[in-house]
Amino acid sequence: MPQVLTTTATITCPHGGLGTTTPATPYVDAQGGIVTCEGDVGVLSCGFVVPCTSYVLASMGLNASSIAGRPVILATDFQKSLTGLPLSIAETTVVIDDSTPAPLPPGASSAPLAPELLNVAPPVVVAAPDSVAFTLSVMQPATAMIVFTLTSAFPLSWTLTLLNTNARNSADATNGLSGLVVGPAGGAWTTPTLAVTATLSAAFMASLGPSAVPHELYMTGVSKRGKSANARVAITVS
Repeated sequence: MPQVLTTTATITCPHGGLGTTTPATPYVDAQGGIVTCEGDVGVLSCGFVVPCTSYVLASMGLNASSIAGRPVILATDFQKSLTGLPLSIAETTVVIDDSTPAPLPPGASSAPLAPELLNVAPPVVVAAPDSVAFTLSVMQPATAMIVFTLTSAFPLSWTLTLLNTNARNSADATNGLSGLVVGPAGGAWTTPTLAVTATLSAAFMASLGPSAVPHELYMTGVSKRGKSANARVAITVS
């Protein structure tokens, strides 16, 4: 199993904001850092107009270790900000968690890890095109189609997130939004290669409004190990 996540890890959002985690049960020291658990919260110094302000750590259930009844977080557990964007994690400690996903009976030996838990390669996520330009005065293009291609040997799930830089908010678009049709929708990822198409209507793009900073559409793919990758599409309305 991989490293546990401690407070000395470098956590960043896609816009470069740095994270600081505050453990609720700071009981276990690890080379100058504190081991984190499920439910621990952190803040991000994100300077984007739709900032990633904070996060809540969540366990993927891949280890049985716990502190005060709370699952220990692994450095490979997928994490995201409250804005919905994936967080990148670089852990510097060498504290390894050798537990299994479930506690073993006394005297029992652990089985070899499944191939999907040994694979730490991140998915590959590509967007085509990676930018869309919409002109309000002529309401063109009438539609814009974006194809996201996701590839992983051991896929788990995907999410689509819209950042509206005018309203300064985010929205989960995994099941589509009014005027934004996603197919297939829902976030399920069961084949090594998956193509997800997002179709944006003119009315939808106009509703975003003109902005000096492009709106952003983020596709995030996650593997069964918790590794993630994302592709960003800039939507300019003028």
